[in-house]
Amino acid sequence: MAAIPDLRIGIDLGGTKIALIAFDPDERVAFEKRVPTPREDYAGTVEAIAALVAEAERTTGKRGTVGIGMPGSISPVDGKVQNGNSTWLNDQPFGRDLEAALGREVRLANDADCLALSENYDGAAAGAASSFAIILGTGCGAGVVIDGHLLAGPNAIAGEWGHNPLPWPKPDETPGQKCWCGKHGCLETWVAGPSFAADHFRVTGEKLDAATIIARAPADPNAQATLDRHLDRLGRAVAAIVNILDPHVIVLAGGLSNMPGLDQRLPGAVLPWVFARLPRVTVRKAVHGDASGVRGAARLWND
Repeated sequence: MAAIPDLRIGIDLGGTKIALIAFDPDERVAFEKRVPTPREDYAGTVEAIAALVAEAERTTGKRGTVGIGMPGSISPVDGKVQNGNSTWLNDQPFGRDLEAALGREVRLANDADCLALSENYDGAAAGAASSFAIILGTGCGAGVVIDGHLLAGPNAIAGEWGHNPLPWPKPDETPGQKCWCGKHGCLETWVAGPSFAADHFRVTGEKLDAATIIARAPADPNAQATLDRHLDRLGRAVAAIVNILDPHVIVLAGGLSNMPGLDQRLPGAVLPWVFARLPRVTVRKAVHGDASGVRGAARLWND
């Protein structure tokens, strides 16, 4: 068995912020910090991560392993970033450049994979034999954990749920909006935060952000109708996963997961589409919330 490191450092690289957490060998948080992401600046992003790690180790007086949750993933073919919605990372040898900057091996995984690993370790899916963890935020991603281990796949895209089409589309849902990936009708264009607001605007002509729509819903029939359309689409999308993977627990995270009662209402929207005589679906909200990604990044070194 490998020796327990002095620190397990996790980094969550987001589109607007970079968060770091460091656990000591007793699982206590030894250091935490967030800094803005140098948007559209690849070299600046690598430098910001290296500076954060250096500060954590200088402050604690300890050296650590480094795990990073990131948008997109590292292609197993050429080692470069693929499918990142932080597009300045795409086609860059991000892992190799980080290892050179930090002077050590670095483990990287998709940010949704890190969420899934964290919540399966000591969160909403703790102890579950399988879990599917969804991020409903600026984008729409997911991660899969089986028997405590991340499922990656030969293309490193396991869980790339947001770039599949909306299942069982209605006539007014085809061909769907154009996605940043170049295709039309991806789940990300229907159930992520910006697309939730865009759907409300298309139907009502009101340009409101997601938080305002959610807050208005109890007294505003138009806002409530937007929530209902979103729930219906999310239910169909999750049912497709249940029909393929049949996970023991589905975890919800990201900004839209804070919609009041979404975790209680979602199973009712999923069940009609599940290919089982007496379907069972367990949905839980992420225990660690926004910290799940950075905590999961540190867990990439749990072995």
